[in-house]
Amino acid sequence: MDIKILSRDVLIKVLEMPKVIHGVESVYKLKARGDVAAWPLVEHHFDGGAVMDIRSGGAFGNVGIHGAKLLNNFPANQDKGLPVFTGILMAFDSETGIPLGVMDASYVTSMRTGAAAAIGASALARPDSENLLLVGAGRQSIYLLGATLIKFPGIKTVRVIDAFDPENAKNYVTTIKDRLKAELGVDAQGVAIEAADNMEEAVGLSDIILTITRSTSPLIMKDWLKPGTHLSCIGADMVGKEEIDPEIFRIARCFADDAKQCCTVGEMEIPAKMGIVTPETVTGEIGEVLAGLKPGRISNDDITVFDATGLAALDLVTAKAAVIAAKEKGLGITAEI
Repeated sequence: MDIKILSRDVLIKVLEMPKVIHGVESVYKLKARGDVAAWPLVEHHFDGGAVMDIRSGGAFGNVGIHGAKLLNNFPANQDKGLPVFTGILMAFDSETGIPLGVMDASYVTSMRTGAAAAIGASALARPDSENLLLVGAGRQSIYLLGATLIKFPGIKTVRVIDAFDPENAKNYVTTIKDRLKAELGVDAQGVAIEAADNMEEAVGLSDIILTITRSTSPLIMKDWLKPGTHLSCIGADMVGKEEIDPEIFRIARCFADDAKQCCTVGEMEIPAKMGIVTPETVTGEIGEVLAGLKPGRISNDDITVFDATGLAALDLVTAKAAVIAAKEKGLGITAEI
């Protein structure tokens, strides 16, 4: 029995963001129809802030794939010259159970995470949005930015803010246009990209806000938001993480990738513990909006929030696309197991 083994370098060559966006959208729609499973998360915390987590599930129907990914986040590796974020993804055919591929999980995660943030914005933000705020300038931020610029070609200004390392944001904006072009094929030459250092001011100027930080306390307060703002909250994907004021959930139309999971480990976790939201009172799931089952934005003044905790099915549909493309291009290692 043959299986494809795909390295990060191969994945970079075969995955294209527009196709990843299409695959993620298809999974969200399948979930709205009951054809996606998100199985319980497994987490283990090590001394020194390191974390391992396992996410598993499947996308059935016309996708027909299930599996799991094991991710490790070891911050101390940075001082050792080792990758901070590593992982393995395993994908299986859901009709036969036969393994399809084993691959680097970190790049797949980054691509589908960027796609998810952009899809949430596309479904919920005002179509005429011109001002984008990127909160967080870490490793995954380029994927959020690139995917959102694909979805919103009318964006004129991008402000980047790093609440933990302001100097990082200043360095980031000097190279990001070249990186977007080289790494994702996104031409941002017509977009003004600048560093910001005043969060309240930057929030008040923004139509779309993307958050991708490790924060465990709110960075964005309710009173700073102008009417019509959309927030795609991506960083809060484990217990205790928090990027925005829980009070925002009292006034916003709030959407989840998975309502139960978001109220357990997502941006909705703290508001849920405060009694502000429950899985039943969340406005809806993003797949329901994409499938036309629930309305997203109702008026130009709506404040909207998309909480994305990450579904294994998103990684798996991306993995399936990578395996197909790798076979077509003759890339990767074919091993017999």
